This record gives sequence, structure tokens and C-alpha cells, in this order.
Amino acid sequence: MNDRPSTPQPQPQPPSREPAGRPGTVRLTVAQALVRFLSRQYTERDGVRHRLVSACWGIFGHGNVAGIGQALLETDSMPFVQGRNEQAMVHAAVAHARHRNRLSAQAVTTSVGPGATNLVTGAALATINRIPVLLLPGDTFAGRPADPVLQQLEVPWAGDVSVNDALRPVSRYFDRVTRPEALVPAALAAARVLSDPAATGAVTLALPQDVQTEAHDWPEEFFRERTWHVRRPAPDPEELDGAARAVRAARRPLLVAGGGVHHSEAEGALKALADATGIPVASTQAGKGSLRHDHPADLGGIGHTGTAAADDIARTADLVIGVGTRWTDFTTASGTLFARPGVRFLNIGLEAADVHKLGAATVLADARAALEALTAALADDGGDGDGDGGGASGYRVDDAYVAEYTAGKKAWEAVVDAAYAAADEDARPTQAQVVGALQSVVGDEDVVVNAAGSLPGDLHRLWRARSPRQYHVEYGYSCMGYEIPAGIGVGLAAPGTPVWCLVGDGTYLMMPTEIVTAVQEGVGINLVLVQNHGYASIGGLSEAVGAERFGTAYRHRAADGTYTGAPLPVDLGANAASLGMDLIRTGTVRELREALTAARASTRPTCVYVETDPVPSGPGAQAWWDVPVAETATRRAAADARRAYERHRPARRPHL
Repeated sequence: MNDRPSTPQPQPQPPSREPAGRPGTVRLTVAQALVRFLSRQYTERDGVRHRLVSACWGIFGHGNVAGIGQALLETDSMPFVQGRNEQAMVHAAVAHARHRNRLSAQAVTTSVGPGATNLVTGAALATINRIPVLLLPGDTFAGRPADPVLQQLEVPWAGDVSVNDALRPVSRYFDRVTRPEALVPAALAAARVLSDPAATGAVTLALPQDVQTEAHDWPEEFFRERTWHVRRPAPDPEELDGAARAVRAARRPLLVAGGGVHHSEAEGALKALADATGIPVASTQAGKGSLRHDHPADLGGIGHTGTAAADDIARTADLVIGVGTRWTDFTTASGTLFARPGVRFLNIGLEAADVHKLGAATVLADARAALEALTAALADDGGDGDGDGGGASGYRVDDAYVAEYTAGKKAWEAVVDAAYAAADEDARPTQAQVVGALQSVVGDEDVVVNAAGSLPGDLHRLWRARSPRQYHVEYGYSCMGYEIPAGIGVGLAAPGTPVWCLVGDGTYLMMPTEIVTAVQEGVGINLVLVQNHGYASIGGLSEAVGAERFGTAYRHRAADGTYTGAPLPVDLGANAASLGMDLIRTGTVRELREALTAARASTRPTCVYVETDPVPSGPGAQAWWDVPVAETATRRAAADARRAYERHRPARRPHL
């Protein structure tokens, strides 16, 4: 027996948390460096700092598992959220950023091929709505060791094209990082665009799978904390003076609040302007809630899905003040709404492309800064107080104008009350009554999420928004499938907030998969699943344009080849339950209200399932929308619809 002490054996050492490189550098892979860089970027506005990229969503495949996947595993500074569909992950990240007033974004990582192309729809939605999201799709080999590789698109006329190039037109910034050194300028440019409210949208950094794993000596300075200041550009004095003169000259001004009011947190400044001047306020889908619904000057939604109160005033307005809006065809009723001869426009916003629309006078500035400055400029009109420059008590619209729009607002509230009312509490609810039942249950802090179908119209016309963040309807892209992942994004942005995802059966069938993510992450979203056996919105539009609801019902094929047979024997409530949600079935207005109350009290993801009549039940459109109708047709419905179209079309006008 050998009693001598044994020679100590070398023990394996844990990997260094700071790999050695040349002096003043850190040796990391490209993916590790990108994750570290992102974790140290911040935004700051009004003295409040936020993480620029607060988390990374991901689905892993061969194009990102060994690069970004390994880097996320190795770090404790970038939270990871597992998704089920790449498009849905973008929707969730967009909703998160919107709820955070675009001051904090999220990243989305995917593999090459279908994982990357599934990002395109979400990227378009983000860019159209001017919401920041960082997309990190894997890409094919930069070094081309074999060509083609799995899932590679071969383009005979261009060797450097991959499917990721489909993201170029829907991104506000796109770069392909083909060498490690290129990451530094690419990452800095990405952070700049994500944090710039005038330039933001989808940002894409395509990452070849070999480059992701390549090591490089990175300057330590690359990883220092950076704070990207989100500016509030003040209005140019000359533009402000012109805006004040335009308002003083107006007898029937109308302010249209867009999403930029919310992004700028300008709701208080808007209220101050409305209080001081009596100028009525209507809102786009993105701007709804800029004023609380019961503010005397709030006229509700405007345009094709707007209220009669707002649209009637819009038709006779002599000055239309747009704040943070893109002026889409739904807002302008396809160029027919602002009908007064000589009507002028004044646009306030951060993006020149928007403020110059409709031949407007412009104020290129932050919405809050501009509204505060305009209110101050109008406080003393240098005249006699009647708005014509002859007093000193400040500009205010005539009492007769206030009485007119107040009467219109009161009349519309009666319309809403009638749409919400149920003569029989034990009858099947209409869709408008579903909205009314939810309205009676939610608190001021609740958030209602919707995007597509007939619900956006009912919500824009009927919903009484009680707080700036309560109304979350995505109508820039009106993307079916947005609601459930968006609800998760809002829930992660504001933990504990009751979130309601209003979804029709058509939208539900597009993308129910993120229910699993809600269950996994413990996000207690409430899904109100409205079953009306078809595409209700497009069914109604189809009927209006003479297409006779063709192909819009969820029914068996009949003997004549049309989808007019018995309803399909699907059970979407059971499907939601199978994905992990608690399910409450309802059949009457009374049961619906009880179910909504129970769902709000629950901390679990809950589905309230309700069947409604597919025939529209709420007030119809108060303004036109241009959807061209067949110029020649053999069927009477289309011929009649074309004649109606020809009656409306001459009302379109350019505003120059």
C-alpha cells in the first residue's frame, strides 16, 4: 500500500465569462457580441430610461440554434420567450412596443428559409404602424462551402440573394452581416432606427449561420452602455405662427387625433388644447382614447368606421388639424369626407411624408411639444377674443359650434346605448351586444385588443375608451391573427393588466397557436371568441359590392357548388381548451356578462366562447369607402351595386 500523498490532478475550469482577446478587446462570436450589445442599449425620454430591447422571442432551427440560440443560452442579460409561429412572435413584439409608447422594443430570432419568410407579414405590420421591432433571421452561409444548402433559394441571376431579401421593402433598415467586423456599424444603425420615432419600424439584421458562430476580437467600447435620447423636436417658430394663424381664422375647426398622440404621450396636451379652445376631437383607430370618451369635445372615431357625430362635423369643417396620423382611406372616407369647399388642412407630426399630405400647412414636430406650443400661442390672439385678432382673451370656437357638436355627440351616445341594449337577456347576443357586455365589465386599466373582421368597425363606432392605453386596435395592416399574440405582448409589457383579445372565428383559425405561449408564460389573457360561422366583415362587404357573400360562410358545400350548406361541425371553444385555456361557454346575453366577469377575476388564460348572428347588428358605416365594383356583370346584384358605386364616386376629391 502506497501511503504517499497522490499528485494533485488538474481540474477542469469553468469557461471564462470574459474570453480573452487582444488588449482592449473581448473575444466573442458574432451572435454573442450582438446579444451583449443589445442588452446594453437604452432609450431615454423626459428623464426616464428604458431598455431598448427588453427580450428576444425565438424559434430555433439549423440557421440560428448554434449562433443566436447558443448566445442566448450563455447570457443572463437578455430574457428569452419561446414562440410557436414566427409571424405571431413579431405581432407580440409589436404590441409590446406599442404599449410601451415605442420606447422599448423586442427582438425576434428565426432560422433560415420558412422561419425567415414567416416574418414578412409581421414586419409589414410593424413598419406600416411605425412600431419598432428587431428581426434577426438566420441566413445561408456567407462562405458558401456548399451551394445550395438546405432551404436556400437559388436565384440564377444573383448569387447574393436569399429569401431574407423579401424583408427589404417592409423594413425601415435592412443589413446582412457577412463579416464579423460589419456587425459594429450594422448594430449601431439598428439601434438608431429602433429608437428614432420619425424613422422606426421593422429593423432586419440578416445573420448568415456561419458568421453567427465566428469569433472575433471586439473593442470593449462596443459593449458600453448607450442611451439613445428620444427627442421631442419643438415646432419651428415660423410654422407655429402659421398654424396659430390658421386656427384663429377657422370657424369650424376639427382636430383628428392619430396614433402619434399616444406614442408621444400627448394626451394631456391634447386635453388642454380642447379645454382651452373648444375645438372638437375625432380619432383614428390608432388614436382612439386620446381623449376620454366622456370629454365634452370627444366625438369618437372618424371616417368610414367613425361616428355620425364626428363625420357630420368633418363634412362641414373649414380647418382639419391632423395630429400624428397617416391619413388613410378609412380616415378620409376615400377622399369624400372633408367636403366643405375651401377646406384646409394643418398637419402636426414627426415624419415629413405624413405632414405634407392633403396639401396641408405643416408643423414638423413632436405631437406633445407642438400641441403645448399651439395652445400657448392661441391663449392670446392679440384681439378682442372672438378669434379674429381683435381682443386678448384667447381663441375659442363659437358657442353655437359647441352646441352643434355637443348635440351630435349626445345623439350618437343614444345610438350606442340602443346597440348595447338587450330586450331579452336570455337571447343570443348580437355582436354589438358582445361589445356592450364587455364594456360593462372592464375597468379603466383594461386593454382591449383587436385587428380584423367586423369587430374593428363596431369598436371604433361604439367603444367608449376610458384611458389612453385601453383601446388597442391594429388597423394600419388589419392583420388577421394579430390579436392573441398581441395580447401576450401587452400582458408582458404591463404584467397584471387585464387584457381582452376579441377574435372572430375567421381570425381565430388563422393563428391560435400562441395560446400555448400564454399558458407557458403565465400571461392571463382573456380571449373573447365570437363564432358567427364565417367572414362576417367581408361577407357584408361582398353583399354591398354585388358579390352576394360568395365564399365567405363557413359551411358545407351545397349541391350547387356554393358554401351554403349546413354549418361546419367545428368546436373552436374545445380547440382553445385543448391548447390550455380555461373555457366558459355562453348562449345568452346574461350568461355572457357573467362569463366576462368570471374571466376578469381569473389569473389563468381564459376563453369566453359566444355564438352570434352573422348579420351586422350595430349602426352601419357613416361614410363611404371606395371598393371598386365590377363594371360589367350578368347578375343583378352586381349591376345594382355598380350603379350605387357610380353615385358615390364623383364625391372623391383631391386636397391640394
